[in-house]
Amino acid sequence: MLNSNSKIAKILLQPNKLFQFYSCSYLQLEIQRHHNKLKKLTKLSSFDLLELEQLVTHNITFINENLLPITLVKQTTLLLKSIDPNDTPFVALTKHLGGKLWTGDLQLYNGLEAKLYKDILTTTELYLLLKEIDLDKKY
Repeated sequence: MLNSNSKIAKILLQPNKLFQFYSCSYLQLEIQRHHNKLKKLTKLSSFDLLELEQLVTHNITFINENLLPITLVKQTTLLLKSIDPNDTPFVALTKHLGGKLWTGDLQLYNGLEAKLYKDILTTTELYLLLKEIDLDKKY
């Protein structure tokens, strides 16, 4: 939301029928919790910031993490114990959906990769993948 030219913005704002983005409802709460900070940083009115938040999150389907199977949450908590247990809902949701975890958190990425968890992408990896797909469409 702070930089419309960032890789993250380009990933979330470009229409893409090949990928569906999911996140825990907790992310929505975090955005709301930081509304005033974002307002100050962006210098936008509350209304304009809400519009921006909706634009950025438009392509994300939010799922209540409390609906995830408890056994999966417990397994994921153990997996993340030495990395960052706070990321449990996001990794558990990814596993539940059979998807790939997109993260900019290099500690999480490296920690999961060290544990041979392969369903993970950095922002740069996803951005390059989307660029490659876009180039393939042109030819």
